[in-house]
Amino acid sequence: MSRAIAMLVLIVGAVFMAAPFALMLGTALMTYAQTVTYPPEFWPKPATLANFQKALAETPLLRYLGNSLLVASVTVVGQIVTGSMAGYAFARLRFTGRNALFFAVLATMMVPVYITLVPLYVMMASIGWVDTYQALILPGLTGAFGIFLFRQWFLNLPSELEDAARIDGCSPWDMYWRIALPTAWPAIATLAIFEFLASWNTFLWPLVITHSDALRTLPVGLAAFKSAMREATDWGLLMAATTLAVLPALAVFWVGQRHFVRGMLEGAVKD
Repeated sequence: MSRAIAMLVLIVGAVFMAAPFALMLGTALMTYAQTVTYPPEFWPKPATLANFQKALAETPLLRYLGNSLLVASVTVVGQIVTGSMAGYAFARLRFTGRNALFFAVLATMMVPVYITLVPLYVMMASIGWVDTYQALILPGLTGAFGIFLFRQWFLNLPSELEDAARIDGCSPWDMYWRIALPTAWPAIATLAIFEFLASWNTFLWPLVITHSDALRTLPVGLAAFKSAMREATDWGLLMAATTLAVLPALAVFWVGQRHFVRGMLEGAVKD
């Protein structure tokens, strides 16, 4: 009985989560006349791909998509590299002030992004990086969450592996690169999904640091696209562009979901 109730709750929750995406896709496949009818229609009759063709033809959507893919991909790689190295150091190495330094890293998670926005912009302006890819990418190359996640994962490594590696003459770098990191695929996938989605959806920093249309990411580009509709919002056109923007994020999660679930279950809690 309890299993049936749990399944029912999950199904109801899944329906509520999927409903906005279904409405978005349905609106994207409607004509403009269908989107403004009253009472409203929730599915196209018939469906049309004209909105997708128009969105790609009238806006540099592929340029926005490429910018977002570049920024998100480099950010993910940077987060994995810096997070795994720092996480391994905090988990397996012994040095003075290790715990204090780790808690200081965790404390940065409590700092709102709005507090660092102005100093970060001033820093980028002082080195001439405003409206550049470097400014879009550099602030996201490391983060406390990735360090924490990898530390928790590496804490669960059997000490016998390190003892055997030391007997074989492995240095700390060899133990990290050849032993610890290859076991951390679930943690890598978990961090990759989190950081890809976070970078993909980031709006405020790209809006502040970029001025030219060529450097806009998808969230900023979609906002500008909607603002350009001065007389009336063409919801079919906007939902078509939004659907194209959502597809890469869904694909990333679909590919990494198995490792993501395992990483959340095993890497987040120390035995």
